[in-house]
Amino acid sequence: MMYTRRLKWSVFVMLSASVFILCIIYTTNRNQTDVRYCFINGFNQQQQSTRNHNIFGPHILEDVMLSETKPNSNGPSIIFHETSCPNENQRINILNVGNAPINMMHLTAREACAIESAALHHPNLNVFALFVSPTYRDNKNTPPVMEAILQYPNVHLRNLNLWTYAAGTPMYHWLKEGNLFKSSYVISHLSDFLRYLTLWRWGGTYLDMDVVVLRSLETLPPNYTGAESNTLIAAGVMGFAADGFGHEIAKKCIYDFLKNFNGSNWANNGPGVITRVANDICKTSNIELMMMDPDRCMGFRVMPPNAFYAVHWLHWEHFFDPQYCNETLNKLRDSYIAHVWNKLSKQRRFKVGEKAAYGIIAEKHCPKVYAASGEYF
Repeated sequence: MMYTRRLKWSVFVMLSASVFILCIIYTTNRNQTDVRYCFINGFNQQQQSTRNHNIFGPHILEDVMLSETKPNSNGPSIIFHETSCPNENQRINILNVGNAPINMMHLTAREACAIESAALHHPNLNVFALFVSPTYRDNKNTPPVMEAILQYPNVHLRNLNLWTYAAGTPMYHWLKEGNLFKSSYVISHLSDFLRYLTLWRWGGTYLDMDVVVLRSLETLPPNYTGAESNTLIAAGVMGFAADGFGHEIAKKCIYDFLKNFNGSNWANNGPGVITRVANDICKTSNIELMMMDPDRCMGFRVMPPNAFYAVHWLHWEHFFDPQYCNETLNKLRDSYIAHVWNKLSKQRRFKVGEKAAYGIIAEKHCPKVYAASGEYF
């Protein structure tokens, strides 16, 4: 009798454990599938075509690969990626196409500020914001901060179809295998995937969305990245020429990404890639030596921290705290970029007009967006 009870209990425990594991697997797979659906358009081509000709309702943004105006079509461009998976507040139902939810064009005021600051300081360059989730625009109901950036004739908002964008590149088959969607940090690693693919495809300048451009980047050398500290190279600001050595650097980056991709390591596929490539080009892992002796890197410049990352991530709050305003502005006096560390700071709000360093630089470098942002920025 005792043996029978123990056997039944063992069977119960094993079955319970099996059910628990299956639930985890199901939930994980379901979440991965959901994320993948963020980047697939639910409409068929006929519906999209009909919607595109309806100027009074939501219509899908033009695909960057089909657009007449592309990055690098008129010289170097500045390129941003919007890689988030939209929430329900950014979706609407279109009654005459079967209640299919669609993603409406949306940027936060801070993201729009990054785009405006780039356009403001580079009136002769095209500035692209590429939306990876299929994104629709309603001409009658455009958010104020979006209207602000669209006042700049050099700003172009485009869709980026993940699979057609990668087609014909060394990254296409890897993408189809699905390793990206098994990552523990899918959105971050998608951003890493795209920044190197974009620089390989077009060249130009890649910028993260959590920056404010403080002055023209055109005085920088054609091929560069930036050190976050004396021991770390970051990937939030990079510029590669579209051909020659710049294209070779981009090629090294995408093959390093494919060879060393690690879905369980947040930094390995972004900063890790450009760091390993810089080590190879410069024949040293000493970042201080790279910064001090550009000749050893064959013209590839590793810019010092004060160029793009003058305010260390440990001090991100200094952008928002009035008592650090003057100190923070002083740190940025020689910078090209103010990087505000969105991963840490996105929940921190401050009132428009408050004497915070972020507010002061936004009012100067993205004035239209700052004025349109409402009570808080």
